[in-house]
Amino acid sequence: MQTNSSSNKIQDERYYGVGGFVLEVIKIFILAFVIIIPIRVFLFQPFFVQGASMEPNFENNQYLIVNEFGYKKTEVGPLFTIEPFKELGRQEVIVFRYPKNPTQFFIKRTVGLPGEKIEIKDGKVKIYNSENPDGFVLDESSYLPSNIKTTGEVTMKLKDDEYFVMGDNRQFSSDSRSWGPLPEADIVGKALFRAWPLDKISIF
Repeated sequence: MQTNSSSNKIQDERYYGVGGFVLEVIKIFILAFVIIIPIRVFLFQPFFVQGASMEPNFENNQYLIVNEFGYKKTEVGPLFTIEPFKELGRQEVIVFRYPKNPTQFFIKRTVGLPGEKIEIKDGKVKIYNSENPDGFVLDESSYLPSNIKTTGEVTMKLKDDEYFVMGDNRQFSSDSRSWGPLPEADIVGKALFRAWPLDKISIF
């Protein structure tokens, strides 16, 4: 025969078990919030490729992870801002806010770096900088097929906080050739990882 005290003890243990489970769930949610939110806000950003401007290297609906850390200007509350402290290299793939409409996000490749002069002529890209005052023809063979030519004629001098960007699909890309240089402040981050489709998973 079960006494009232033992019955109450079993009931208390059941209540404790349910309460403990709820407490653990709350802990998991708090931990996820503490870990995931900062990663999502300050470090990495998911991005879906839209359009054909980066073909054949990046195709429509591919899913990328973008590294924001060090490249994106981030406001942390009203009094504190993290300024970009990493420099982008040439020919890196980046995601940025379209300067003409900041609600849109573009993906392009860096071609001209801050302070350089860019000249596009006869299907070639020529770069002038302090190391190469006479200019050099940019070698893009690692990512552009030999039959792809850079259309248009452009001569542009970049400021110290500007980049010249172009899509790999040169004939079907809205880029610095048409709307001008990309301000550093509009950069979101650098393409880090292609997560989809599975047969094209890669790290950049």
